[in-house]
Amino acid sequence: MINQTDQQISSSDELAALAAEYQAKQAQYENSIFVCMGTACQSVQSGGVLQSLQAEVKSRALEDKCRVSPGGCQGNCASAPLVSLPQRDLLYQLAQPSDVSAIVDSLQGEPVARLLCDNKSDFFVRQNRVVTNHRGLLNPESIDDYIAAGGFVALLKALFEYSPEAVVEQVQKSGLRGRGGAGYPTGLKWSTVAKARADQKYVVCNADEGDPGAFMNRSVLEDYPFRVLEGMAIAAYAVGATKGYVYVRAEYPLAVERVKKAIRSAEKHGLLGNKIASSSFDFHVEIRLGAGAFVCGEETALISSIEGGKGLPCPRPPYPAESGLWGKPTLINNVETFANIVPIVTNGADWYAAIGTPKSKGTKTFALSGRIKNTGLVEVPLGTTLREMIFDIGGGVPDGHKFKAVQTGGPAGGCIPEEHLDATIDYESLLALGSFMGSGGMIVMDDSSCMVDVAKFFMQFCAAESCGKCIPCRVGTAHMHDMLERITLGEGTMDELGQLESLCDVVQFTSLCGLGQGAPNPVLSTLRFFKNEYLAHIVGHTCPAGVCAPVGQDIRRPKCAL
Repeated sequence: MINQTDQQISSSDELAALAAEYQAKQAQYENSIFVCMGTACQSVQSGGVLQSLQAEVKSRALEDKCRVSPGGCQGNCASAPLVSLPQRDLLYQLAQPSDVSAIVDSLQGEPVARLLCDNKSDFFVRQNRVVTNHRGLLNPESIDDYIAAGGFVALLKALFEYSPEAVVEQVQKSGLRGRGGAGYPTGLKWSTVAKARADQKYVVCNADEGDPGAFMNRSVLEDYPFRVLEGMAIAAYAVGATKGYVYVRAEYPLAVERVKKAIRSAEKHGLLGNKIASSSFDFHVEIRLGAGAFVCGEETALISSIEGGKGLPCPRPPYPAESGLWGKPTLINNVETFANIVPIVTNGADWYAAIGTPKSKGTKTFALSGRIKNTGLVEVPLGTTLREMIFDIGGGVPDGHKFKAVQTGGPAGGCIPEEHLDATIDYESLLALGSFMGSGGMIVMDDSSCMVDVAKFFMQFCAAESCGKCIPCRVGTAHMHDMLERITLGEGTMDELGQLESLCDVVQFTSLCGLGQGAPNPVLSTLRFFKNEYLAHIVGHTCPAGVCAPVGQDIRRPKCAL
């Protein structure tokens, strides 16, 4: 193993020298083995595979020739644990400690055929990795690995080659939009904070990812903690902030641990803290843990939580960019937004703007899950079609079932049916279909899913996660869930179906924050595209998918004989 250094970096030249030194150390090894240590792989004991490989290499006295290292997520979570041999261009899947001898043998011999994962399949080659460009071939906890791969070059470039105004201009020119869901132009938000006059400004990374089926931000934060911190530091320089917070839910212990280590390592290298790289720029970062309240993903609720209060949203204006943490101008972006800043500054705004569509620039990470063969983390250019995502990259629906719908945007997103599979994945197209981008959750459903039951599931989530501050969300979501429950039990009526649609409109247009405003979307989209299933439950008292009762059987509960 290569020991990390604590060398203080004072200039771009010193950073380049350190990167070259570490690259030379890496080049001394004939081979490298990276074991995925993301949450998905760790859950199936990749840690045991890593330890066994390290012991095997040591027992063969190959430590000077072969580096065995923890790696990040390869994306194909369905095939975990994953082991990569980059010099041989091999990727092994479903690896176990009992396989390590054969894996080490394959460094010089034939590949282990039974373990091979096709890294030339559409799942890998159809992606465009900007945020996740290292593809698991980087130790997430090693600042030396990150520096050797070009880390912190963008930060020092911003500090020594650009004015703060020029950095904001680059972000505006890139066309980057906030990856947290709303798609607000990132550069415009930055310019608002930059123009605000105050003795103190803050930068906040919103890592409070809580959508069912979503794990994009968690994966990026686990695999690229240094990149996220570097993006935050560039943002702080651009808007004039000196203090930053990473707000992350406590349910992400691995991400929390790695961010803490990354902060300490960056501070030891003079890349966070006072007088970064011997410049006049100060930026300190702390972690704040959330208790898992979904509403704290909303900016004003998040701010209240950081300040030590209840995570309750507040009316806007004023917006956080003008009056945020402790009444000071505050820039809030999500994990993926900050991770995009580094490649934008490194490669230029024009390079980034050339990816995607005219109105939706760049790439987007998605958590592809549900009834899909290739479950995992995917990054594609905006403008990719749903069909390409689900059937080419995702591998289609397994077990001979037929695709029915894909739900995007989390619990406030919509369900999109087969006839719209050729729609492009971008902010405008998804909105037109009654859904939206969200932070990147994408759940595939097949013909075994009841769309009324799906709407009920998401409404139950929204009702449970409502903070209760405003009546439309607190009462409306509970009533909508009760109506959906009665429909799935065969007790709904056509009058009640009309009331459900009317209530959706009330909740959508009168709720205080995005939770309530988006909660009706699963209902509205399933009513729009799958109304026949609602009618089957209400009029025919049957569930076409056989979820609420076996196919062909009456879904109504039997009356008590007494």
